[in-house]
Amino acid sequence: MAKLAVLFPGQGAQHVGMGRELHLAFPLARATYEAAADATAVDLARLSFEGPEAELRKTQNAQPAILTHGVACLRLLAEAGVEAQIAAGHSLGEYTAHVAAGSLDFEAAVRIVRRRGELMYEAGLRRPGTMAALLGLDRSAVGEVVEAAQAAGIVTAANLNSPTQTVISGEIAAVERACELARERGAKRAIRLEVSGAFHSPLMESAAAGLAEILDATPVTDAHFPVIANSTAAPVDTADAIRATLKAQLLAPVRWEESIRALVAAGFTAAVELGPGSVLKGLARAIAPELQVYAVGDPQGLEAALALLAAAERT
Repeated sequence: MAKLAVLFPGQGAQHVGMGRELHLAFPLARATYEAAADATAVDLARLSFEGPEAELRKTQNAQPAILTHGVACLRLLAEAGVEAQIAAGHSLGEYTAHVAAGSLDFEAAVRIVRRRGELMYEAGLRRPGTMAALLGLDRSAVGEVVEAAQAAGIVTAANLNSPTQTVISGEIAAVERACELARERGAKRAIRLEVSGAFHSPLMESAAAGLAEILDATPVTDAHFPVIANSTAAPVDTADAIRATLKAQLLAPVRWEESIRALVAAGFTAAVELGPGSVLKGLARAIAPELQVYAVGDPQGLEAALALLAAAERT
């Protein structure tokens, strides 16, 4: 089989109903949701399938729900005989990637991200902030906008998603000022995001400290295959490096564009996005159109991806 990467989405990909069809169709998916409920004492199946949306959107609920959906898809792919050689995940998705690589136990990971969400929410209460997506500006222009807006407070580039999509994060006044400046510079859109805090910014310092304590107390092993770290856009596979990059992640930008380019440079031509939605597939198309990405979040997506991967293998 050709070299295959698995990709995992982050917070914001969640939607009511995600994973329901997999749960109905596959005992392995049901077992995954049951294990997540046992690990967190939260009925993530009910929350994912029925909502309400406002409850699912809460950081402490969205993160374990998305991770569980991604792991259910991963296990079904493996059951069908498909094996990956590398993984990457966007923010929260980096934890799912480490489950895929065997460096984190699933039950431990779902507990960590549940607590990660709580810590991020609490940090947002302590130091209120927000995030915004800037579309249609290149990295240089975004850098100039952010630098100018820092006169109004803390603001930084948080998610370097594609050549023309960057998410910024920081204090509300500074983010709003950056949006104004971005529009003046010709941005196609500058949109405030519905988030509970300024993720991947210095405003998350208290959450990062709490998360570091949890990671130090959690068993982490060497990975079966490399995971591209958000904070470095470089592969890690040793327990020490994994723990260090996960600690760094919450305060560092998600270097997603560089991560996808690193996959392509390493010779990967195909990837499967596992979990809700297909945001990462769209970003990959903008970053590296030569990378073929299949989105798997339901039985139909799974069947299509398996057929396409099999066809690609025959050619």
